Amino acid sequence: MPIIPQKVKNIFVLRNDRLGEFLLNIPALRALRESFPYARISVALDPYLKELGEDVSFIDEIIEWPGQRHSILKRLSLVRLLKKKRIDIAIMLNPSKEMNICTFLAGIGVRAGYNRKWGFLLTHKIEDRKYLGCFHEVEYNLQLAELIGARTADKTVSLKVHPDLFREVYKDGDTRNLIALHPWTSDAVKQWPLNNFYDLSVRLIKDSGLKLVIVGGRQEAERNREVFADLGSNALDLTGQTTLRQLAAVLARCRLLVSGDSGPMHLAAALGIPVIAIFRNDIPAKGPKRWGPWGNTHVVIEKDNLCAITVEEVLEKVKERMGG
Repeated sequence: MPIIPQKVKNIFVLRNDRLGEFLLNIPALRALRESFPYARISVALDPYLKELGEDVSFIDEIIEWPGQRHSILKRLSLVRLLKKKRIDIAIMLNPSKEMNICTFLAGIGVRAGYNRKWGFLLTHKIEDRKYLGCFHEVEYNLQLAELIGARTADKTVSLKVHPDLFREVYKDGDTRNLIALHPWTSDAVKQWPLNNFYDLSVRLIKDSGLKLVIVGGRQEAERNREVFADLGSNALDLTGQTTLRQLAAVLARCRLLVSGDSGPMHLAAALGIPVIAIFRNDIPAKGPKRWGPWGNTHVVIEKDNLCAITVEEVLEKVKERMGG
C-alpha cells in the first residue's frame, strides 16, 4: 500500500515505556510531523509521562496507555477508539504484541514496527537488532520512522521548560553553582556503587563549595535519605518530591548533572544541561553507544567494570566541566 503524505490525516504512535525511551523518540516524532504535515498525531503514553508529552509540540493528542498488560475489555475499547479516529498509519516505536493485535483489529491500513511479538500482523516491519548496540537509540527510532517515509534533518532532542515551577520545590535562596546528582538507575547492572556517589558528594561539597541537588523517583526516596542524610545544608534532597515538569525546571537551573544511565540523564540532555554520565561498556545493548546522553556537550566515563570507575575520575571530569 503506497503512502501518500498529503492524504495521511491521522497517525497513531505507541511509546508507552519509560522516561528515557520516550525522550529519545522526540526526533522520530519530529520526522513524522515534518513528513506528514496534514496529519493529526496521537501518541499512546504511560500516564506517568503525560505531562512531558504535552510539552512536545509534535504531539496533537495523548492517549493514556500504561506500560502493562491490559484486559480484553481495555483492548477492545482501544480498538473502538482507533476505528473512531480513522487512523491511517500506526507505528509501534516499542514492540508490543497487544498493540500489534489492536491496530490489526482496528483495520489500520499501515501498521509499522519491529518484526517481533506477532510481527506478522504488521504491514511494514524491520528486524530488531538494537541489542547489538551499533547505533544510538535516537538513530534506531529514526530508522523505524523512515520505514514509512518519515525523515528529518533535525535530530536534536529538545523539550519545553516551565521555569516558574522551580520555586515550587526549591525553597533555598541560593541558586548559584547548583549541580544535580542522580545516583540511581532502573537496572542494577548499570548501577555505580552508592557509596561512590556518597563519597563524590562529600568531595564536591568540600573541595568546590558546590550546592548539590539530589534527584530521583518516589521509589528511591527512602534509600536516598539513608545514604545521603548527613551531607548537611549544601545538599538538598528532592528525591520523590517532584513531578517530571518540576524535575525539568530544577535540572534546567543546574550547571550539570552527574548520573548513571537513567531517565533524568536523558531529561537533562534534552534540556541542554551538560551531563557527566557513568556507564559500563561490556554489554552492547546497555552501553553508551546506544544509550549515552544525546548531544555533544556531555562526558561519558565508561569501563567494563563499574567498580573500576573511581570517585577521583568522576570528580576530575566535574572540575574540568566546571572550568577548574
